[in-house]
Amino acid sequence: MASFTILLLSLLTITTHATTTTTSLYLSPKTLFPNYNNMLNSFKIFIYAPPPSTTPTPTLFTTPQQSHFYTSLLHSPFLTQDPNHAHLFFLPFPSSISTRNLARHIRNIRINFPFWNRTLGADHFYLSAAGVDSSSDRNVVELKKNSVQISCFPTSSGLFIPHKDITLPPMHSFQLITPSVNDVNGVNVTYLGYMKLTAGQTPSNLIEEISDHPEFIVEYEPVSKKENKKEKFKNSRFCLFVYGSDMTWMVEAMASGCVPVVITERPIQDLPLMDVVDWSEMAVFVGVNGGVKRLKRVLDGIEKSRYERLVESGVAATQHLVWNAEPQAHDAFHMVVYQLWLRRHTVRYARWVEQ
Repeated sequence: MASFTILLLSLLTITTHATTTTTSLYLSPKTLFPNYNNMLNSFKIFIYAPPPSTTPTPTLFTTPQQSHFYTSLLHSPFLTQDPNHAHLFFLPFPSSISTRNLARHIRNIRINFPFWNRTLGADHFYLSAAGVDSSSDRNVVELKKNSVQISCFPTSSGLFIPHKDITLPPMHSFQLITPSVNDVNGVNVTYLGYMKLTAGQTPSNLIEEISDHPEFIVEYEPVSKKENKKEKFKNSRFCLFVYGSDMTWMVEAMASGCVPVVITERPIQDLPLMDVVDWSEMAVFVGVNGGVKRLKRVLDGIEKSRYERLVESGVAATQHLVWNAEPQAHDAFHMVVYQLWLRRHTVRYARWVEQ
């Protein structure tokens, strides 16, 4: 797994102008950092043992961000060996587990520990890259309905419950090149928009229209080294993404001063850190209807002051969306844990009383 560390200025020490600009990036700017510090000092998580496996070296998680989150959590000060001191309980199980075995695992947790029954799993969380599908088994129903699911962004339709579930930011290794003042002002640009598609991806009518427009450029991966060195998205005002396709390089685009434009057929409710940041302050969301003419009209209609705010907020938010080899303050690992911290007072669906 590729690991990297990106050093960005802390938002606590940036200039007065940037502070004014990026304050609106946060949904609750006055309480975020005090709550974050409280989390560092008191948050405790108890981890159950994974279910038994028939393979000698079972693979729990299949994506790098899942594995990195799990490894970071195991080596973090948030762990407690005493479940009575825990705010939340983590249920690790392999992504390949069958619904039947998952139900059996939850049933064993219910029988052997008192914590599940007292909340019906509402103070528990688990990792599942694509999400847990529906089932008629009571144990899986309670897991899906009550427990916090941590999935990979973007999620599968219907397997994510907004306001309860969380998504992990994508993991994508890149070298940070801090945008210049001219980049922020949109001076050093060649294209209005840049789009990068994976090889073999079938282009939609909209993508074909974008490809034919002279103010947009569309490239397919893998690109040649010569083309890669050009890094055309850094010479574009906006970077275009189709929701549900490859969005792993969105953070890289933001860090380089290229404002993300997400093309989507429906409202997006599974963006990373939705409890923390206001995505409308660092990205543009456009529907698929209207073709490239409407897309260009929307982008051309963004005033210079808002464009500069989008760039600055996107650069500032990058520190919360990157995965560091060793977790750093306010990075992706800590902000995912912070979202769990916000859920520690979740609704109790049932109260277990010891007899």
